[in-house]
Amino acid sequence: MNATHTKTWPRSKLTTTALGFGAAQLGNFNREMSDSDAHALIQEAWEAGLKFYDTAPSYGHGLSEARLGQGLRWKPRGDFILSTKVGRLLTPRARQHIDFNPWVNGLPFDWHFDYSYDGTMRSIEDSLQRTGLEYIDVALIHEIDVATHGAHQREIFEGSMNGAAKALLRLRDQGVVKSIGVGVNECDVAVNAIQLADFDCILLAGRYTLLEQHALDELFPLCEMRDVSVIVGGGYNSGVLATGAVPGAMYNYAPADDTVLGRVRHIENICKEFNVSLKSVALQFILKHPVVKTVIPGTRSISQLHENVNLLNSPIPAELWSALKDDKLIRDDSPVL
Repeated sequence: MNATHTKTWPRSKLTTTALGFGAAQLGNFNREMSDSDAHALIQEAWEAGLKFYDTAPSYGHGLSEARLGQGLRWKPRGDFILSTKVGRLLTPRARQHIDFNPWVNGLPFDWHFDYSYDGTMRSIEDSLQRTGLEYIDVALIHEIDVATHGAHQREIFEGSMNGAAKALLRLRDQGVVKSIGVGVNECDVAVNAIQLADFDCILLAGRYTLLEQHALDELFPLCEMRDVSVIVGGGYNSGVLATGAVPGAMYNYAPADDTVLGRVRHIENICKEFNVSLKSVALQFILKHPVVKTVIPGTRSISQLHENVNLLNSPIPAELWSALKDDKLIRDDSPVL
């Protein structure tokens, strides 16, 4: 595996590097990042050969898009892929009236959900203005899942298919965007979306990892059948696959229970036998599946960026994958070659 190894998306013919740049941290997620540090991080990612950049209007209430656009604006436009999202519209508001949580000092815009046709058209136009770029490569309908909308999810989902999906299909036909899909946290929502609309791709967060392979049941076979490309985020399940089985380790944004900690500890022991990093195994496992075209771990610093590159460039012996399967730590049908 190599961080700059490229894969071509079968439907849209976009080419992305195995390692992408998840730009949520540019929006000051949980703590502030200076403009100069943000710019330096984007430049370092470019120098490292990363050519896929994922952002969203909600990340820092527009701050991530603005910073990413500033960092990429003078790069050859055909040399990188920009992904952003629709579903939240930003409107100007005084800072003292905005609840930025979990972002810190975002831009002075409040947001509200809007998955309508007109709202989607405006969202894309707004993103083009914030980034200062002439087109967007990938547009994803953001968080139309139960985790975000709870009891209202079905209504939100149906509205997005009748509104946002139709808008994105038109924008793709017009060449304003090149690839369209959904960015969700739940496999069944992604399956329903692919069955209802002519999508090219999905961004799946946290549902295909060393700890979770339910995507192999229905979602990934459907993606293979329909040539849908997959971007994977949340490859560490929000922490435990990065920190290991330490006290207080997080699993899907909550403290990991004893069962999860025991499973991770078992995986760690096998990694130690082969002198391989748990984080390296976690990232490379995801990319072994042929429908996965890129993985986008969040990147907060230059040192973390270099670590991510090294994690993907580190060799992993085939025997390690066999050991994980022998001990039933990953599914037998998980691709590992």
